[in-house]
Amino acid sequence: MNKDLFNKSFIANTVTALNAVCGFISIVFASQGEFRLASIMIIAAASFDLLDGIVARLLNTSSRFGVELDSLSDVVSFGAAPAFLIYKSHMFQLGGLGILLSSCLLVFGALRLARFNIQVEDLNTKADFKGLPIPISAITISLFVLSFFRNGIIIEPFNKMVIPLIILLSLLMVSKIRYNALPKLRKKDIKQKIYLFAILIVALILAIVTNGEILFYIFIGIVLFGIFRKIYYLALNKKEENGNGSKVMEN
Repeated sequence: MNKDLFNKSFIANTVTALNAVCGFISIVFASQGEFRLASIMIIAAASFDLLDGIVARLLNTSSRFGVELDSLSDVVSFGAAPAFLIYKSHMFQLGGLGILLSSCLLVFGALRLARFNIQVEDLNTKADFKGLPIPISAITISLFVLSFFRNGIIIEPFNKMVIPLIILLSLLMVSKIRYNALPKLRKKDIKQKIYLFAILIVALILAIVTNGEILFYIFIGIVLFGIFRKIYYLALNKKEENGNGSKVMEN
């Protein structure tokens, strides 16, 4: 490996490492009862997770080492951190059962990442996913806590959603239900780019106005959309295909 390539790889891997750092900080905050900050750090970790892939592709430094490092970071930030967050904020009340159920987010997330690591072939391929991506699961949990943890508890009636939400997200991660990858902006014309950015701006404004709750509902919509689409294709007895015609990735 020449010096130039090493330096480029170091940049991408540093961004990936920041993902893991954010996950660890989230765990520290959750252990101190700072659940809002813990949730925000999971979202920050997701931002670094998105950025490291962009950086790796821009610098053309995608590698097997990067894939492994990314998965290890994801286990911390999107497996352990949200599992500990939901346990400390609510599930601790159920004792051992609470520990077991909360750990499903970690265990099933790890299984999902392991499945991806042994099946990925083309490191530069960006395609749709089989199973719910682990960052979406983690962000959904963090937004749930951000939106509905008030005065030391998950408020009613949302406290009754915690266990079903954990089970749903855990099972979807190891399912074969298709979820769309993020669109590549460089393949969009200027009109489509403006449209996408307009949607992001509207989402941001709504998030500020609703104290983040709207984002939770958006992510729940994403989670449920995959299920409804699968049911639709099963009902019509049709084979589901990717929107872009490319293969489906397991991560």
